[in-house]
Amino acid sequence: MNRVLVTGGAGFIGSHLCDRLIAEGNDVVCLDNYFTGSKANIVHLLDSPYFELVRHDVTHPFFAEVDEIYNLACPASPVHYQYNSIKTIKTSVMGAINTLGLAKRVKARILQASTSEVYGDPLVHPQPESYWGNVNPIGIRSCYDEGKRCAESLFMNYHSQNGVKIKIIRIFNTYGPRMNPNDGRVVSNFIVQALKGENITIYGDGKQTRSFQYVDDLVEGMMRMMASREGFIGPVNIGNPHEFSMIELAQQVIDLTGSASKIIHLPLPADDPTQRQPDISLAKAELNGWEPKVQLREGLIKTIAYFDDLLKKGQ
Repeated sequence: MNRVLVTGGAGFIGSHLCDRLIAEGNDVVCLDNYFTGSKANIVHLLDSPYFELVRHDVTHPFFAEVDEIYNLACPASPVHYQYNSIKTIKTSVMGAINTLGLAKRVKARILQASTSEVYGDPLVHPQPESYWGNVNPIGIRSCYDEGKRCAESLFMNYHSQNGVKIKIIRIFNTYGPRMNPNDGRVVSNFIVQALKGENITIYGDGKQTRSFQYVDDLVEGMMRMMASREGFIGPVNIGNPHEFSMIELAQQVIDLTGSASKIIHLPLPADDPTQRQPDISLAKAELNGWEPKVQLREGLIKTIAYFDDLLKKGQ
């Protein structure tokens, strides 16, 4: 049995990871300050003798004896990470320093949840890990983009200077149950608007594309990365290579919800990428043939059911 620390463990992705780790017989310590995470996401685990919940902010050091660390703590949607941009960059940078310091002390293996945002508005398509990105370091999104880029740099330096066993993944757009209904992400926005019968808002012409992976596929990729061969540290893209335009996504949500919602267009926000699609050949090669299994329609049906239930409860 491994003792595993998950920072941001009460968040959307973190809570699904905690579920999977517990199911596979691990002892899990979940750290969260509830800035975007929620106790509701992990309340079903509180009775497990193998699950421990600690209210803690990763900008402060944390001490525990663990074998593995998944560093997920950071607001990940523009609405939340721009709400307090200084806090966001501190969470990425100080959170990396503190979790890496812990990993160094206890000789734990540590995985950094980085992001496709390190590629910015990419000039290369699809994006391989070798692409350095096209990021505006002083733009409205830079607190998140540059925070994650700095975290990757810190991980590499702790590895080369101190021999810390690191793993870096770059997560592309992910959706599923337990997304925050108010996080401003496109999947949750469209579903909530459709279920409420409101206009569905598309920014720009709607031809910009994203690739959407279901959260279970991401968790599988994360765990395979943590267990990957000694010496393979990444970064590695974990995402779905199938691209969809915003209009296609909105239409699919309307069809699946049976909504009478109309699509309306608003101006495109600054620095919003026009294309985002992962090259996952490295993940396939290094992570036992990993690739997403859940198709968009199947994943949307599960996510819609979650939000429908949430709205009926008045949350």
